[in-house]
Amino acid sequence: MASKINRRKFFKKSTQAGIACCAMMLSSKLIAGKGIASFLDDEKIDPKKLNFCGYTCPADCKFYIATVENDVAKKKEAYEIWHIKERYGVDFDPETAICWRCKNFNKPEGVVIKHCTVRSCAIEKGYDACIQCNTLTSCEKDLWKRFPEFYNAVKEMQVKYMEQIAS
Repeated sequence: MASKINRRKFFKKSTQAGIACCAMMLSSKLIAGKGIASFLDDEKIDPKKLNFCGYTCPADCKFYIATVENDVAKKKEAYEIWHIKERYGVDFDPETAICWRCKNFNKPEGVVIKHCTVRSCAIEKGYDACIQCNTLTSCEKDLWKRFPEFYNAVKEMQVKYMEQIAS
């Protein structure tokens, strides 16, 4: 007998999982200073060059490389590293286990991108990155709750960006 799925719960859990997965993929390099810290010095901050959350994906991202190469084994490895099945409750599918990066609108969205609430919010508000949003400091997206150090770095980047555009 097939069990009924509560759609609201499913979408809520999927969204939360998406944010967490996205954050996990970027957190180690971000906190190590690769993703945000370069913008925290004197370099001019350009929201168009950032992901919607403020991160800059590393060139060696396993998920992106697996997608570009269309390598099922590498996709499966990335899928497992970032615990996508556990987070989204979906089995591995090489067609949806993809990442073309969050600002590539000419390619299909993968599991993580589809569920990123930070991305969808920024797009809805017409921003290139969250650092342009006046409510960033009070934003309660799951990404920020799961990765408070990342959230603090993004807020710090926003302060520098606002100073930059004010001068």
